[in-house]
Amino acid sequence: MTKYAILGFGTVGGGLAEVMAAQKERLAAVAGDELELGYILVRHDYPDSPWQDKLVKDFAVIESDPDVSVVAEVIGGVGPAFEYSKRAILAGKSVVSSNKELVATHGLELAAMAKEHGVSYLFEGSVGGGIPLLRPLSRCLAANRVDEVYGILNGTTNYILTAMDEQGQTFAQALAQAQKLGYAEADPTADVEGIDACRKTAILADLSFGGNLDPTAIPTTGITALAPADLELARALGYAVKLLGRAMRRQEGCLAFVEPHLVPLGHTLASIGGVMNACAIRGSAVGEVIFCGPGAGRHPTASAVAADIADAVRHRKDPMIPDLGKAGGALVPAGGLISPWYVRAMAEPDEVHAVFPGVKLIYGSTQECGFITPPMDEPALRERTALLDSRAALRVLA
Repeated sequence: MTKYAILGFGTVGGGLAEVMAAQKERLAAVAGDELELGYILVRHDYPDSPWQDKLVKDFAVIESDPDVSVVAEVIGGVGPAFEYSKRAILAGKSVVSSNKELVATHGLELAAMAKEHGVSYLFEGSVGGGIPLLRPLSRCLAANRVDEVYGILNGTTNYILTAMDEQGQTFAQALAQAQKLGYAEADPTADVEGIDACRKTAILADLSFGGNLDPTAIPTTGITALAPADLELARALGYAVKLLGRAMRRQEGCLAFVEPHLVPLGHTLASIGGVMNACAIRGSAVGEVIFCGPGAGRHPTASAVAADIADAVRHRKDPMIPDLGKAGGALVPAGGLISPWYVRAMAEPDEVHAVFPGVKLIYGSTQECGFITPPMDEPALRERTALLDSRAALRVLA
């Protein structure tokens, strides 16, 4: 029998305890040993919890118990989560995590510590929630040179954009609805400003290209500036608006960024609505594969963490540590990437055609027009749109 501990008893922590109990026999078969919950680290009292006898408030209790082999960190953030992860590894315990902020900023350090101390460090739940993504990327697609990864990596923003598109809501209205339904936090900054998607993009880039990017250096634009007119005009032009995180292999390093895109309606990602996530991987041998499913939530994310616990136990003698690359990877500026662009402007046809000859104009319920430009880099776009009363400019996925 192998004991494990859970750090944190919020949405994912509570869900993890439930999943581990419900799938006890199945997980034991994967792990090659029966798994027993030893402790749950909490900050508050939970008098009605069915795991009352497992709750502790002092991490030292877990740290000092030699029978605990795996610690599941689902606290979030980089404060106590980072400290406890380091202490667990130093105590000879494997660590699994769903904490994208911690993995993106300190994953390389924790992976190196785990290697030194002969334990596993796994984080499947940190990107894509319940979608099997990181392990297929690093193992199942090992015969491929990955050239690009991109996708819808945040369910909150995808829900908001879906509501704006299908219901004609403003950003503020869609956000309020997402908060009422529990899809958005009271402080939604990390989601709507693209920070959450940026951290996940950094992890995907690290696994794909080995550069170990600083997530704070990745250019990131959220969805707060989008207007209902953008969603309306985009659909009339044959596109859906999605917040995408993208990372591409370049000779001089990795090109990575997060920003709203227009996605052709025929593309799989255009049909991914609500709180769902989807990620596309372009490989040299397989071509393009797309993974989609619930990207967050109590049980979806918990299912990924539970699988990591079982794998960590199964691989006690040959620890599993995904390769997050080497520090100091070069980040290539995204401004030079050539793409078509969507532009919304308050302008007459002759004004637009004087700057963008031959483009097709679409008018919506406002007096503004929308159109798609020929492929060009961002500096060229800015130079041309400066000659118009342009209200928005978004990259088109091509």
